Amino acid sequence: MSNADDAPIFDAEAFRLTAQERELTARARELGQTRFAARAGIFDREARFPTENYADLREAGLLGVCVPAAYGGLGADYRAYALTAAEIGRYCGATALTFNMHVCSCLWTGPLADTLDMTDAERAAHEQRRAKHYARIVDDGAVYAQPFSEGGSAAAGAVPFATTAVREGAGWRLNGRKIFASLAGHADYYGILCTEADAAGQLARRNTLYVAVPASAPGLRVEGDWDPLGMRGTVSRTLVLEDVVVGAEEALMPAGFYYQGAVRWPHMFLTLTPTYLGIAQAAYDFTVRYLRGEVPGQKGDKRRDNAVKQHNVAQMRLMLEQTKCLWFQVVSEARVDPGREMMLRAWAAQYSVMENANEMTQLAIRTCGGQSMLKSLPLERLYRDSRCGSLMLPWNADICLERIGHDALYLPGEND
Repeated sequence: MSNADDAPIFDAEAFRLTAQERELTARARELGQTRFAARAGIFDREARFPTENYADLREAGLLGVCVPAAYGGLGADYRAYALTAAEIGRYCGATALTFNMHVCSCLWTGPLADTLDMTDAERAAHEQRRAKHYARIVDDGAVYAQPFSEGGSAAAGAVPFATTAVREGAGWRLNGRKIFASLAGHADYYGILCTEADAAGQLARRNTLYVAVPASAPGLRVEGDWDPLGMRGTVSRTLVLEDVVVGAEEALMPAGFYYQGAVRWPHMFLTLTPTYLGIAQAAYDFTVRYLRGEVPGQKGDKRRDNAVKQHNVAQMRLMLEQTKCLWFQVVSEARVDPGREMMLRAWAAQYSVMENANEMTQLAIRTCGGQSMLKSLPLERLYRDSRCGSLMLPWNADICLERIGHDALYLPGEND
């Protein structure tokens, strides 16, 4: 049995997937099985960006998966994208995680922005600008990145971004740095989150700008090495901006609307999870295949008759099913202005996916035994990649626990 025999992560009938969701997940799974899986180990060992995978995504039309159909894209909504990304993560975590950074530029400017409150003039200007960005993706095959972290509390939403924007003509002059900038040196445009100072020179979260900076812009550079524990193919080096000038047409959203989106569409911060759900599925798939003696080139006989190993597989299956069901419910109810119970479920899903993916890979290694430590097999890579998930802002594991505990005990407006 090979990857070509993999069933969908989510059964189309049982989970009532739409026709679009079935088609997109099948397209992603076919790429993963026939191309991504064989390359994943190479990108990991060499800490090399999956350029070949992006060529395949471009050819398959998936770079425009969340570009609205009116602009020539596939018009996938939030859930359709999440299901598709999970299938990619099943075969190459680094590809899925960086792909998320690209697609977020389309989700924020598309389905999310369409639900925000804008004046007619703001809406018209946004339509004109986003058409320009979408054409780059659909017509030119451009890749967008979304550098987020700065090493402080801005990525968690606690303080304004330290990267600043100063008005210069109709555009801005940007200065700052982004760490863990996935796709650094490999994107065509970087969606920079920065803060425009007010008249008094003060920075406030509500004055966040979201602007696209061309990779060729003077003053933009990539620096530092990249030799991490996991997710090595993301090539998340440091991005430095020194007096980078961009025009007003590069705004991905109207000024201040990123803040409105972050407050009113918090499920957008859940888009890292599909990658790790895919990794969890991959760990389970490999373990079953290994114990059945179906891994190509495997040494040794079938080991499925061992009661301890059967017990461990049962534990993995239980964890996987529980995680999938919670996650599917949460991505299905993602919307503008979610209620308190929806948010409690969203944080629970984030925590569960990130922590359970790593726990499942640990159990998979213990179950499969010493052979699983070899880099010729994928489990040790899945383990290292999965360990990175719960560290990622803005909803890392500790923040999720803190918010769940607080909001379970306090209603809005209550305090002691």
